Amino acid sequence: MSSGRLLGLCGSLRAASYNRKLMLEGVRLFDPAEFVDGNLRLPLYDGDLEKEGIPDEVQQLSDEIKAADAVWICGPEYNKNISGVLKNALDWISRTKGGPWRDKPVAIASATAGRAGGERTQNSLVLCLRPFRPRLIAGPEVLVGDNSNQFDVDGTLTNERNLTALKELMEALRAEAGLG
Repeated sequence: MSSGRLLGLCGSLRAASYNRKLMLEGVRLFDPAEFVDGNLRLPLYDGDLEKEGIPDEVQQLSDEIKAADAVWICGPEYNKNISGVLKNALDWISRTKGGPWRDKPVAIASATAGRAGGERTQNSLVLCLRPFRPRLIAGPEVLVGDNSNQFDVDGTLTNERNLTALKELMEALRAEAGLG
């Protein structure tokens, strides 16, 4: 039942990160007609740079958010908070025109080495997103702790409890996006 456009944002730039694996598992379960992997390799936010105009890659990301039927964010927990690249992207997008986050269905998840699975990063991410007024999916929470033991060599999530929660979260995101 492929339908809709899903934008994924991974708060870890490492190609083989566990959050990228989690993001791709969510994409598989969401089953979009189109998936866009948002580029978070943006320049550091700088008001002087902004005076020269919004960088092209920032505007492209803003346009991708606006065009998506739903947004799926996976982020690690770095020093008890969201990653710098994810925060930087949110700061830049806040400077673009048109309110791309407004009323956008958004689901979040996290994978971390620690046992809590990224509770703090998710709480922080909700606080950062709230002013943009997206339609945040309340749950179920997907908090993948001990991440190095939760995926097989192909990147498939193997923990049944996490997999069940992820399926439910993707179903909720699809429903909120009006995709069934």
